[in-house]
Amino acid sequence: MKVQVLVAAVNEDVNTLAEKMHLETEAVIVNQCDRFAYQEYMHNGRLIRAFSMKERGVGLNRNTALMRADGDICLFSDEDIVFYPGYEEKILTAFNENPDADLITFNFKVDPSRATYYNTKKRRIRWYNYGRYPTYAAAARVEALRKANVSFSLLFGGGAKYSNGEDSLFFHDCLKKGLHLYAHTEELGEEVYRESTWFKGYNPKFFVDRGVLYHHLYGKGAKIFSLRFLLAHKEEMLKEMPLKKAYGLMKQGINEAKRR
Repeated sequence: MKVQVLVAAVNEDVNTLAEKMHLETEAVIVNQCDRFAYQEYMHNGRLIRAFSMKERGVGLNRNTALMRADGDICLFSDEDIVFYPGYEEKILTAFNENPDADLITFNFKVDPSRATYYNTKKRRIRWYNYGRYPTYAAAARVEALRKANVSFSLLFGGGAKYSNGEDSLFFHDCLKKGLHLYAHTEELGEEVYRESTWFKGYNPKFFVDRGVLYHHLYGKGAKIFSLRFLLAHKEEMLKEMPLKKAYGLMKQGINEAKRR
């Protein structure tokens, strides 16, 4: 099986990015910048294809890379990931050990402020725990994604109308289409910390956007899950905003999504 890394980048030098990320496999880089261009080169004996585009949005970026993937396994990634030696073999071993797996999430070392998960044991990913995983942690069988017609939302994430949530929607859609998702304990690399491109604090937009996301994730249960979310994170998120106001903003987002 051939592994390809699909890299979502913004304003990067694609000629040096493969070295910067310590890539050992083939890769498809989609770089959102101020021009349209295509180039390819060899790095560590593997083909690197780089597409530069002016359009913005992480969902569009990842879809562009996925459409051009021609490997068996794709590993989604971001420009700020540095891979450890041997990551390809770890990915192939995990899929060989789980022949029914369509997608497997792996561990990456990240700043504690951004840590939402760490796999301490191998297990299936189900409806009750899929929301904690970022896209850059996931490797998937390309053919399985295409047969299921799964792609990334253009509404959510950096550069889109709503600030984040494209990761959760992607895993949600994979489960909805019946794909088998697994969590694995191998650590493949680390994230170089940088300031978030979308997070501007727990302001009104944050809660409205979260309400829109919850409508897409939970449908009729969106209001209940919104309240559960606020109560679970009130110590962190509600230091400057009352629970009632934050809940009202999330309901505003839910209603906005219903009108679309």
